Amino acid sequence: MSSTVSHQRDKRSFDYAIRSGIAGGLAGCIAKTAVAPLDRVKILFQASNPDFQKYAGTWTGAYRAGLAIYRDGGTRGLLQGHSATLLRIFPYAAIKFMAYDQWRALLIPDRDKETNFRRFTAGALAGMTSVTFTYPLELVRVRMAFHSRLSSNSDGQTRPSFLRAMRVICNEGSTPSPATRTTTAQVFERFPVLKFYRGFTVTMVGMIPYAGTAFLTWDFLRAHFFPVIDDHSKRPHSLANLAIGAVSGAISQTVSYPFEVVRRRMQVGGLTRPDRWLRWGETVRAVYASGGWRGFYVGLGIGYLKIIPMTAISFAVWQGGKSLLGV
Repeated sequence: MSSTVSHQRDKRSFDYAIRSGIAGGLAGCIAKTAVAPLDRVKILFQASNPDFQKYAGTWTGAYRAGLAIYRDGGTRGLLQGHSATLLRIFPYAAIKFMAYDQWRALLIPDRDKETNFRRFTAGALAGMTSVTFTYPLELVRVRMAFHSRLSSNSDGQTRPSFLRAMRVICNEGSTPSPATRTTTAQVFERFPVLKFYRGFTVTMVGMIPYAGTAFLTWDFLRAHFFPVIDDHSKRPHSLANLAIGAVSGAISQTVSYPFEVVRRRMQVGGLTRPDRWLRWGETVRAVYASGGWRGFYVGLGIGYLKIIPMTAISFAVWQGGKSLLGV
């Protein structure tokens, strides 16, 4: 996206939105595929999978965890949950990038209103919009990635498919005796779709600093290095987009990471407490009890290894896709 704010009428058109969304969706799929093995390891660390806690906390631990996954399940093990990722990431990235273009055009109709606060707000709103529509797919993906072959061997379960993970989530909280059901369990029975929104509130709160900071940094750096002159700006080349995207990813990951750790714990909470929601307070206390303040940054190193190239690729491919599609 050029930092110029001219031609806003075109940017808010339906045709522009669709083309931007297609470019964003493809960018998200390419970027996620590039870092899928790292994403699997990071989820296992964040959610405190008992089979992989011995590897957490060091840079070499991530490598050793990846080797353990590969030995147990081969390439399929490293990509476990990636089918759900692709089903989620195309609409997620498409909506996020498309929504950012639309929110930015609405909040920054001319250059006089091009402030960092408005850039942050446009990014935060774009992230929240995309999460609202795609969160159930994210929950299924996390459940598939959390499952490990070691634990499945001990309890006789098989590696979860996308449909099997959905069925497991749907059946969580079912208890044979009405007397043992909690109020939350009764709500789950009446509105089973809510089972697919475990951890949704912390995700929405965490999305504000994550997406807001990412798009703020992206827009600010592009405007700084490629300023608008006479309503025109030079289109950055691919390497510049990669570099700016990488910086954006590093900063946004640092700011929002504690929210992500809490979110992962709440998302897999149905496996340990299927009859009720895990609340913010108890989840934060559990994270702190297991690792102190460092517990909120477990897996951050591998998070950088994942998020920096992923964000760089997604922003660069998004811009390249928009150029190819004529927007």
